[in-house]
Amino acid sequence: MHRPLPKPLAVAIFASMLQLPAQAALYAVDPGPYIQANGKFAAWYQDSHGRTLDLCLTKAVSSRVAGAPGAPAYMCTLLPTPGVFDDTQPIVFPTNFPDEAFWFTADAAIVDAARGIDLSFGTAIEAAFAAEEPAEGDQVSFARVRIRVDVPVAGTYVVTHPYGVDVFDVPAGGRRAINMTRDIGIAGAGDFSGALKGDVGPFLRSVNGPYIENGERFIGDPNLEERVTGSPFNTNFVRIEGPNGIDLRTELFSISGKLSDVARPTPLMPQRSTYSRHMENGDLRAQQDMFVLAPPPPATVTLTSQTPNLSLTEANGTGTWYAQSAINPDPGTVLQINADNSVAIPSSSATNAALPLTDLVTITRAEYSLARGELTLVASSSDETSPPALTARTGNGTVLGNLSGDGAVKSLTANPRPLPPAKVQVDSAYGGSDSEDVVLVP
Repeated sequence: MHRPLPKPLAVAIFASMLQLPAQAALYAVDPGPYIQANGKFAAWYQDSHGRTLDLCLTKAVSSRVAGAPGAPAYMCTLLPTPGVFDDTQPIVFPTNFPDEAFWFTADAAIVDAARGIDLSFGTAIEAAFAAEEPAEGDQVSFARVRIRVDVPVAGTYVVTHPYGVDVFDVPAGGRRAINMTRDIGIAGAGDFSGALKGDVGPFLRSVNGPYIENGERFIGDPNLEERVTGSPFNTNFVRIEGPNGIDLRTELFSISGKLSDVARPTPLMPQRSTYSRHMENGDLRAQQDMFVLAPPPPATVTLTSQTPNLSLTEANGTGTWYAQSAINPDPGTVLQINADNSVAIPSSSATNAALPLTDLVTITRAEYSLARGELTLVASSSDETSPPALTARTGNGTVLGNLSGDGAVKSLTANPRPLPPAKVQVDSAYGGSDSEDVVLVP
């Protein structure tokens, strides 16, 4: 199910992907050096919730599910391949090494014969080889999302899963009428950072875990089907909706992943730190807004650059944190944020980050008249008490000039030639910035 193809898999019927809010999936990868025991792959990946998973090569077996003769109930997804990898023998690179290995896997299925639906969902952080068989210098890794579905009739089908929503326009029903594989991160040997840009992460994990076998800890048991947590969108399920009222879902997954013993800092990803201020009935009204991504509770996130310190609040277990302060800032203020995940992961060290506090710039008009060859811009700063200078430029960086006006709302008329710009950007002297597509009018 997880094997990469020599060329991109043709997607049978893949119309579009609904864009969900930006997520931080994976946070870091082992920078090396890469050792023979791991097949010269990265030893670990860390997700944005702070969990770090080793490349799962141990032969620990489940104490919850009995294996069959010749088919042990491994806690890692170890796939024997005749002539390549014999799981009954010691793992040695490259002579007896899996042609597919995994830092993480999660699989789910929905089967409803009466409705004509047979769905398989699989996601993984995978280690493989460009030419499929183990070889020095051929190592690749990637984040995979795979959806395959037998459907009864033509129509639009929507599949919601822990890492997003995919929409398929199916012209005819049949076996694997939906057949999508999205692999992100494949690169040359020694570069395993590409998977950090994939859709997969944070790692799903069993609500009943972690499990311990032979002193090793696992986020799930791939021999079981269990409910999970960890979706960045709080969609810890797979659901398919389609024609004629089709609406089926499952919350059960098979999960594999070995928790690492490596000590890592708490992930902390600043998203936005902006302020606004204005006068109201002669009184100054100031507001600071801080948004960061970090592990969800029991982790804590604290603004430490004001007295008393201000605790940020987490939204819904997805790791989205927010706080608001009424302190009046000076332009150029730098906030200090602390994130600590040591309660959930004792080996995790606290992380501090500096967040420049900027105003919030909003472009309300970006319009180009084809007849006049004239661009009209209107933009504003959230700092109404001390409005900053605003500078406009095109998407390729060409400066158009400064916006003018007495208050926080300023405007500019320019004549970029010979063609209108596709985008414009307005930058504030206080650090804020906004960009917009240019609207073309006669």
